[in-house]
Amino acid sequence: MLHPDDIAHIAAELAEADRTHGVIPRITARYPDATVEDSYAIQGVWRDQNIAAGRRLVGRKIGLTSKAMQQATGITEPDYGVMFDDTVYESGAEIPVDLFSNVRIEVELAFVLATPLEGPDCTLEEALDAIDYAVPALEILNSHIELEGRTIVDTISDNAAYGAMVLGDVHKRPDEIDLRWVPGVLSRNGEIEETGVAAGVLGHPATGVAWLANKFHQHGARLEAGEIILAGSFTRPMWVSRGDSVLCDYGPMGVVSCRFV
Repeated sequence: MLHPDDIAHIAAELAEADRTHGVIPRITARYPDATVEDSYAIQGVWRDQNIAAGRRLVGRKIGLTSKAMQQATGITEPDYGVMFDDTVYESGAEIPVDLFSNVRIEVELAFVLATPLEGPDCTLEEALDAIDYAVPALEILNSHIELEGRTIVDTISDNAAYGAMVLGDVHKRPDEIDLRWVPGVLSRNGEIEETGVAAGVLGHPATGVAWLANKFHQHGARLEAGEIILAGSFTRPMWVSRGDSVLCDYGPMGVVSCRFV
């Protein structure tokens, strides 16, 4: 376990990297004894400082929920981070590259909760009952820690590498569509780069919502009504640069697009 002073120092490093869009050396290279609990403590300090500064928390992201993402990162368990209101874009948005240290895109479904959800034994069925609707989303990954050699401790500390998200405008209740078979065909500048289906996320994309409710219970918390839960990618991350146009076709759930400027 890290000393509280080390946790505060790392959180300050990450806040500065967020402000300057920079990258810091791996935490695990400098603090090899750091644990997953330490990493959530670092994330918590950073989160609370942002809330104190006036940012509004609107939801949570779940990461590393598919084999595709676990193989892409070498990390074998899910993680989570927080999402603030100023990181949410509508489909068709122009997004400044300079807001980020680096930019990769993932294909996901997001869920908006109608009622609170809590563990310790939350099931997929209970999660589906708590969900108001699903909406297609692109997640913009943004790492403030050097990518080479990262572990889950580094990633969690860095708010699970969350940068922003782009939400579509098609909403579906869980009983209106079999969410497992929602497709994602991801294109960059008109060329298809990645494809997948939502079942790639833990067998059902809402399984991650139940997982998160149970994880939160360990910290004495719950998911609240109205929160957006970004459920994890069912494709590998795709790098993008300034000038790139991105479009993802979700079949019956429409398309989501953005352009990086």
